[in-house]
Amino acid sequence: MHLPANILQHYKKSKEQIRERLLDFKRVPESEYFYELCFCLCTPQSKAANALIVVEKLKQLDFQNRKINPMKILNDKAHYIRFHNQKSKNLINMKSIFPDILSVLKSVMNPIEKRLWLAENVKGLGMKESSHFLRNIGERNLAILDRHILKHLAACNVYKEIPKVSSIAQYHQVEKKFIEFSNYIKIPLDELDLLFWSYETGEILK
Repeated sequence: MHLPANILQHYKKSKEQIRERLLDFKRVPESEYFYELCFCLCTPQSKAANALIVVEKLKQLDFQNRKINPMKILNDKAHYIRFHNQKSKNLINMKSIFPDILSVLKSVMNPIEKRLWLAENVKGLGMKESSHFLRNIGERNLAILDRHILKHLAACNVYKEIPKVSSIAQYHQVEKKFIEFSNYIKIPLDELDLLFWSYETGEILK
């Protein structure tokens, strides 16, 4: 297992920016949790930049408090979100149970328990998206196992080939290996996640 020299060099250049971004997540107020969750419901197989535009439009329309069908916004060609029909339904469903979601987020449950609850109770959120959402509101040490991360785990010889995460059990197994690798190279898991993402995309978003 090793971190390739080009990625290590990228880490040295972007380390402070990555750490500042993680502090930004810690500062997200509870009043923004709803729209952070909207963002994570929109991102699967869609551009994060488009999801950010969609969320801003939903905010402007006060989607959280008004009866609005978000489908037209998601289907706008200027910031198209794939699977907009299903994702619109998922947004409406999430909105209907958001008081329960907020109760869980404010409970004494640990981050792993919160993630499992979200994955099992919020349509459109799997383990990856639940991890993503919790990271975006300041939780730590939850792996966001998207295609960028899985590809890099193989490139770093953590796995011989890109691992599968099609079940919760597989997700936990790969996450454990990711944490072991993080400890081995002495780069915190959350920093490593943003490092891989920014190396691929050239941006440190969320």
